[in-house]
Amino acid sequence: MFVVMFRTLILFTIVIFAMRIMGKRQIGQLQPYELAVLIMISALAAIPMEDISIPLFNSIIPIILLLCFQILVSYAAQKSEKVRAAVDGRPSIVIENGKIVEAELRELHLNINDLLEQLRICGFSNIADVEFAVFETNGKMTVIPKSQCRPLQPRDIGVSTRYEGLPHPLVIDGNVNYDNLGKVQKDELWLKTELSRFGITELKEVLFANLDTEGRLYYQLKDKYLPR
Repeated sequence: MFVVMFRTLILFTIVIFAMRIMGKRQIGQLQPYELAVLIMISALAAIPMEDISIPLFNSIIPIILLLCFQILVSYAAQKSEKVRAAVDGRPSIVIENGKIVEAELRELHLNINDLLEQLRICGFSNIADVEFAVFETNGKMTVIPKSQCRPLQPRDIGVSTRYEGLPHPLVIDGNVNYDNLGKVQKDELWLKTELSRFGITELKEVLFANLDTEGRLYYQLKDKYLPR
Protein backbone atom coordinates (compact mmCIF):
# COMPACT_ATOMS: atom_id res chain seq x y z
CA MET A 1 0.00 0.00 0.00
CA PHE A 2 2.77 2.43 0.96
CA VAL A 3 4.60 1.61 -2.27
CA VAL A 4 1.52 2.57 -4.29
CA MET A 5 1.10 5.80 -2.31
CA PHE A 6 4.78 6.67 -2.73
CA ARG A 7 4.72 6.04 -6.49
CA THR A 8 1.50 8.01 -6.86
CA LEU A 9 2.91 11.03 -5.04
CA ILE A 10 6.08 10.98 -7.15
CA LEU A 11 4.15 10.77 -10.41
CA PHE A 12 1.66 13.41 -9.29
CA THR A 13 4.52 15.79 -8.46
CA ILE A 14 6.16 15.18 -11.84
CA VAL A 15 2.91 15.70 -13.76
CA ILE A 16 2.13 18.93 -11.88
CA PHE A 17 5.67 20.15 -12.57
CA ALA A 18 5.25 19.30 -16.25
CA MET A 19 1.93 21.16 -16.43
CA ARG A 20 3.50 24.21 -14.81
CA ILE A 21 6.34 24.17 -17.33
CA MET A 22 3.83 23.98 -20.19
CA GLY A 23 2.21 27.24 -19.03
CA LYS A 24 -1.00 28.49 -17.46
CA ARG A 25 -3.42 28.03 -20.32
CA GLN A 26 -6.67 26.17 -19.75
CA ILE A 27 -7.49 22.93 -21.59
CA GLY A 28 -9.66 24.80 -24.10
CA GLN A 29 -6.77 27.15 -24.90
CA LEU A 30 -4.18 24.46 -25.68
CA GLN A 31 -2.86 24.02 -29.18
CA PRO A 32 -3.37 20.54 -30.73
CA TYR A 33 0.22 19.40 -30.12
CA GLU A 34 0.05 20.63 -26.52
CA LEU A 35 -3.16 18.68 -25.95
CA ALA A 36 -1.50 15.58 -27.41
CA VAL A 37 1.46 15.98 -25.05
CA LEU A 38 -0.92 16.45 -22.10
CA ILE A 39 -2.89 13.29 -22.94
CA MET A 40 0.29 11.24 -23.39
CA ILE A 41 1.79 12.49 -20.10
CA SER A 42 -1.43 11.59 -18.26
CA ALA A 43 -1.42 8.10 -19.79
CA LEU A 44 2.25 7.54 -18.99
CA ALA A 45 1.66 8.55 -15.37
CA ALA A 46 -1.40 6.31 -14.98
CA ILE A 47 0.22 3.07 -16.20
CA PRO A 48 2.81 2.58 -13.38
CA MET A 49 0.24 3.61 -10.76
CA GLU A 50 -1.97 0.71 -11.85
CA ASP A 51 0.86 -1.80 -12.18
CA ILE A 52 3.61 -1.54 -9.55
CA SER A 53 5.69 -4.13 -11.43
CA ILE A 54 6.52 -1.45 -14.01
CA PRO A 55 9.61 0.57 -12.99
CA LEU A 56 8.93 4.26 -12.36
CA PHE A 57 11.71 5.25 -14.75
CA ASN A 58 9.77 3.64 -17.59
CA SER A 59 7.22 6.41 -17.06
CA ILE A 60 9.38 9.28 -15.81
CA ILE A 61 11.85 9.25 -18.71
CA PRO A 62 9.15 9.43 -21.45
CA ILE A 63 7.39 12.22 -19.54
CA ILE A 64 10.63 14.22 -19.38
CA LEU A 65 11.26 13.58 -23.09
CA LEU A 66 7.75 14.75 -24.00
CA LEU A 67 8.17 17.84 -21.84
CA CYS A 68 11.49 18.66 -23.53
CA PHE A 69 9.86 18.14 -26.92
CA GLN A 70 7.00 20.46 -26.01
CA ILE A 71 9.43 23.16 -24.83
CA LEU A 72 11.53 22.88 -28.00
CA VAL A 73 8.48 23.03 -30.27
CA SER A 74 7.10 26.04 -28.37
CA TYR A 75 10.44 27.83 -28.66
CA ALA A 76 10.69 27.04 -32.38
CA ALA A 77 7.11 28.24 -32.92
CA GLN A 78 7.98 31.55 -31.26
CA LYS A 79 10.92 32.07 -33.60
CA SER A 80 9.57 30.71 -36.88
CA GLU A 81 6.34 31.53 -38.67
CA LYS A 82 6.58 28.29 -40.69
CA VAL A 83 6.94 26.13 -37.58
CA ARG A 84 4.10 28.02 -35.91
CA ALA A 85 1.83 27.39 -38.89
CA ALA A 86 2.81 23.72 -39.00
CA VAL A 87 2.17 22.92 -35.34
CA ASP A 88 -0.54 25.46 -34.45
CA GLY A 89 -2.31 25.86 -37.78
CA ARG A 90 -3.74 29.22 -38.76
CA PRO A 91 -6.82 31.21 -37.79
CA SER A 92 -9.76 30.69 -40.13
CA ILE A 93 -11.94 33.64 -41.13
CA VAL A 94 -15.45 32.22 -41.47
CA ILE A 95 -17.23 35.59 -41.79
CA GLU A 96 -15.47 38.37 -43.70
CA ASN A 97 -16.94 41.81 -44.29
CA GLY A 98 -20.33 40.50 -43.20
CA LYS A 99 -20.28 37.54 -45.62
CA ILE A 100 -19.99 33.84 -44.75
CA VAL A 101 -16.86 32.26 -46.25
CA GLU A 102 -18.15 28.88 -47.43
CA ALA A 103 -14.72 27.54 -48.35
CA GLU A 104 -13.49 27.97 -44.78
CA LEU A 105 -16.59 26.26 -43.38
CA ARG A 106 -15.94 23.27 -45.63
CA GLU A 107 -12.29 23.13 -44.61
CA LEU A 108 -13.26 23.22 -40.92
CA HIS A 109 -16.07 20.67 -41.45
CA LEU A 110 -18.61 23.10 -40.02
CA ASN A 111 -22.15 23.72 -41.14
CA ILE A 112 -24.24 26.86 -40.83
CA ASN A 113 -25.92 25.60 -37.65
CA ASP A 114 -22.49 25.11 -36.02
CA LEU A 115 -21.54 28.64 -37.01
CA LEU A 116 -24.77 30.10 -35.63
CA GLU A 117 -24.28 28.18 -32.39
CA GLN A 118 -20.78 29.61 -31.94
CA LEU A 119 -22.05 33.11 -32.68
CA ARG A 120 -24.77 32.74 -30.03
CA ILE A 121 -22.16 31.55 -27.53
CA CYS A 122 -20.24 34.77 -28.29
CA GLY A 123 -23.40 36.82 -27.69
CA PHE A 124 -24.53 37.44 -31.29
CA SER A 125 -27.92 36.07 -32.28
CA ASN A 126 -28.06 37.86 -35.65
CA ILE A 127 -25.39 37.10 -38.22
CA ALA A 128 -26.16 40.44 -39.88
CA ASP A 129 -24.53 42.18 -36.90
CA VAL A 130 -21.15 40.49 -37.51
CA GLU A 131 -18.35 42.03 -39.56
CA PHE A 132 -15.71 39.36 -38.94
CA ALA A 133 -15.73 35.98 -37.23
CA VAL A 134 -12.49 34.05 -36.80
CA PHE A 135 -11.93 30.50 -35.60
CA GLU A 136 -8.69 30.68 -33.66
CA THR A 137 -6.12 27.91 -33.68
CA ASN A 138 -7.32 26.66 -30.27
CA GLY A 139 -10.85 26.14 -31.62
CA LYS A 140 -12.47 29.20 -30.07
CA MET A 141 -14.26 31.86 -32.07
CA THR A 142 -13.49 35.57 -32.02
CA VAL A 143 -16.28 37.86 -33.24
CA ILE A 144 -15.84 41.47 -34.36
CA PRO A 145 -19.26 43.16 -34.67
CA LYS A 146 -20.13 45.83 -37.17
CA SER A 147 -19.33 49.30 -35.88
CA GLN A 148 -23.00 50.25 -35.52
CA CYS A 149 -23.68 47.09 -33.48
CA ARG A 150 -20.85 47.25 -30.98
CA PRO A 151 -21.46 48.46 -27.40
CA LEU A 152 -21.19 52.22 -26.95
CA GLN A 153 -17.69 53.29 -25.91
CA PRO A 154 -16.89 56.49 -23.98
CA ARG A 155 -14.70 57.64 -26.86
CA ASP A 156 -17.69 57.34 -29.21
CA ILE A 157 -19.32 60.27 -27.42
CA GLY A 158 -16.13 62.16 -26.62
CA VAL A 159 -16.06 61.34 -22.90
CA SER A 160 -12.65 61.12 -21.26
CA THR A 161 -12.12 58.50 -18.57
CA ARG A 162 -9.79 58.19 -15.63
CA TYR A 163 -7.12 55.56 -15.33
CA GLU A 164 -8.33 52.34 -13.72
CA GLY A 165 -5.65 50.01 -12.47
CA LEU A 166 -5.91 46.71 -10.62
CA PRO A 167 -6.93 46.69 -6.94
CA HIS A 168 -4.30 45.29 -4.60
CA PRO A 169 -5.40 42.48 -2.24
CA LEU A 170 -4.01 43.32 1.19
CA VAL A 171 -5.59 40.62 3.36
CA ILE A 172 -6.63 37.12 2.26
CA ASP A 173 -8.15 34.80 4.86
CA GLY A 174 -6.61 36.77 7.71
CA ASN A 175 -3.11 36.82 6.21
CA VAL A 176 -1.47 40.10 5.20
CA ASN A 177 0.06 40.39 1.74
CA TYR A 178 3.15 42.44 2.57
CA ASP A 179 4.28 42.59 -1.07
CA ASN A 180 1.09 44.41 -2.06
CA LEU A 181 1.32 46.65 1.00
CA GLY A 182 4.74 47.71 -0.22
CA LYS A 183 3.44 48.35 -3.75
CA VAL A 184 0.84 50.81 -2.43
CA GLN A 185 3.45 52.31 -0.07
CA LYS A 186 1.58 51.34 3.09
CA ASP A 187 2.47 49.28 6.15
CA GLU A 188 0.68 46.96 8.54
CA LEU A 189 0.13 49.74 11.06
CA TRP A 190 -1.75 51.78 8.45
CA LEU A 191 -3.84 48.73 7.56
CA LYS A 192 -4.77 48.04 11.17
CA THR A 193 -5.62 51.70 11.71
CA GLU A 194 -7.90 51.78 8.67
CA LEU A 195 -9.66 48.57 9.66
CA SER A 196 -10.10 49.77 13.24
CA ARG A 197 -12.30 52.56 11.91
CA PHE A 198 -14.81 49.84 11.05
CA GLY A 199 -14.55 48.22 14.46
CA ILE A 200 -12.11 45.51 13.39
CA THR A 201 -9.51 44.82 16.06
CA GLU A 202 -7.79 41.71 14.66
CA LEU A 203 -6.63 40.96 11.13
CA LYS A 204 -7.67 37.33 11.59
CA GLU A 205 -11.30 38.54 11.48
CA VAL A 206 -10.90 39.67 7.86
CA LEU A 207 -11.71 37.25 5.04
CA PHE A 208 -10.63 39.66 2.30
CA ALA A 209 -9.51 43.28 1.98
CA ASN A 210 -8.15 45.21 -0.96
CA LEU A 211 -7.23 48.76 -1.91
CA ASP A 212 -8.26 50.18 -5.29
CA THR A 213 -6.38 52.77 -7.33
CA GLU A 214 -8.52 55.57 -5.88
CA GLY A 215 -7.47 54.69 -2.34
CA ARG A 216 -10.76 53.06 -1.30
CA LEU A 217 -10.44 50.14 1.10
CA TYR A 218 -12.86 47.24 0.64
CA TYR A 219 -13.15 44.50 3.24
CA GLN A 220 -15.27 41.52 4.19
CA LEU A 221 -15.32 39.76 7.54
CA LYS A 222 -15.28 36.01 8.02
CA ASP A 223 -18.68 34.52 8.74
CA LYS A 224 -17.88 33.69 12.35
CA TYR A 225 -16.99 37.33 13.05
CA LEU A 226 -20.11 38.84 11.49
CA PRO A 227 -22.50 40.55 13.90
CA ARG A 228 -25.36 38.28 14.96
